[in-house]
Amino acid sequence: MSGANIFIQKDLKISDVQVEILVGTLSLYCLIGSYVAGRTSDWIGRRYTILLAGAIFFAGALLMGFATNYAFLMVGRFVTGIGVGYGLMIAPVYTAELSPASSRGFLTSFPEVFINGGILLGYVSNYAFSKLPLHLGWRLMLGVGAVPSVLLAIGVLAMPESPRWLIMQGRLGEAKSVLDKTSDTKEEAELRLSDIKEAAGIPQDCNDDIVQIQKQTHGEGVWRELLLYPTPAVRHALICAVGIHFFQQATGVDSVVLYSPRIFEKVGITSSNDKLLATMAVGFVKTIFILVATFLLDRIGRRPLLLSSIGGMVLSLATLGLSLTIIEHSDQKLTWAIGLSITMVLVYVAVFSIGMGPITWVYSAEIFPLRLRAQGASIGVATSRFTSGVLSMTFISLYKRITIGGAFFLYAGIATVGFLFFYTCYPETQGKTLEEMEGLFGKMVGWRAEAKKLKLKLPMEVNGDGTSNGQIERQPRLDNEGQFSKSKYLRSDL
Repeated sequence: MSGANIFIQKDLKISDVQVEILVGTLSLYCLIGSYVAGRTSDWIGRRYTILLAGAIFFAGALLMGFATNYAFLMVGRFVTGIGVGYGLMIAPVYTAELSPASSRGFLTSFPEVFINGGILLGYVSNYAFSKLPLHLGWRLMLGVGAVPSVLLAIGVLAMPESPRWLIMQGRLGEAKSVLDKTSDTKEEAELRLSDIKEAAGIPQDCNDDIVQIQKQTHGEGVWRELLLYPTPAVRHALICAVGIHFFQQATGVDSVVLYSPRIFEKVGITSSNDKLLATMAVGFVKTIFILVATFLLDRIGRRPLLLSSIGGMVLSLATLGLSLTIIEHSDQKLTWAIGLSITMVLVYVAVFSIGMGPITWVYSAEIFPLRLRAQGASIGVATSRFTSGVLSMTFISLYKRITIGGAFFLYAGIATVGFLFFYTCYPETQGKTLEEMEGLFGKMVGWRAEAKKLKLKLPMEVNGDGTSNGQIERQPRLDNEGQFSKSKYLRSDL
């Protein structure tokens, strides 16, 4: 949409405010999709929810491609927004539930990789179709989005269902089969199965293929436990999920991604062709660095990457704001300031993509207990989309009011607050199974002491690349009376 909105504004003769509404409302429509997706995924499964998201994407892309006026285009954006909400909520949840702990960060970051790949392809298609007649070019830019939806639907047919969802449905035999295929070793598959059974309230000695699970209808009790009467651990996880999604968007990434041509115009690039080429560079850098991040998440960890990323964002945003302010107040062309501005845009998307971008989805998908995971993830997505929608719908008005440089100084200030928040409240989750997360959460500021206690109990060696050596060992845990419990264990990757 970043490149297409230039041509849409020219063809449909719409105002800047209408452009803001067109661009930003998609994120608000996502709120509906992410809310419904949480319940849908618990009802029909993670796999078929992804298939449904693809179908909605397909319909939305066709509607936008065939739009004859602004109102028709807004209908297409509405449908697409629902699909985006579905996809953003279900993709990280599905991947996190399917992945072994040793590679969960790598695999859960893949949705963000493909989002960035899609953004890059969108920039390329903007450049390619910009050569066509005005009325045709932007329609193809938007309509071509239907093609990946078809590929997604085909790919889903070959994918297994989430073992955690299968167990919540009582389909133990199918879950065992999936875990055997997706675990590094047979022992790890058994350990993951044991952990999920414990979380689902299934006795450890139950090995039937089909078991009866007491189900809550229509999300009964889940929202109450998550929002009204959360435990300290759930409250901490919820604050972390909402916080990381908020700061991911409030630091201005969608303003850069969606309005790159306007930013480069303020820098001094006037040719539409040159603005689209510069925007392609943004997409290329963003995609390259998100690929780098996927290989670092399970080696370096979430927390170091997150703090390094947002620290780099503070510096690049402040420098970008300064260079744009200098350009705006100069009567002559300052080549060095133009070069610095373009460089800072690229640095900003690079440091965002190496940490803040993928870690937001990885972190928020892995920190909630199984019974609350879909709804917790949907709250995170809702926060992200609402914040994105507000910023996207106000960016043009904002920089007209406080200048383009002032807008980026504002984002730098928000990023600084985010750095302090992450440093204080966010524990490291690398290498922990999804069922072990509750042990890390519960103390917003005092989590470090608990993390050190858990680290002392580590019974399994971990190789330098973040993977286990397969020697999974269980140690008995003392119960409240000081006796060894037969039903609870110290798990291998605490």
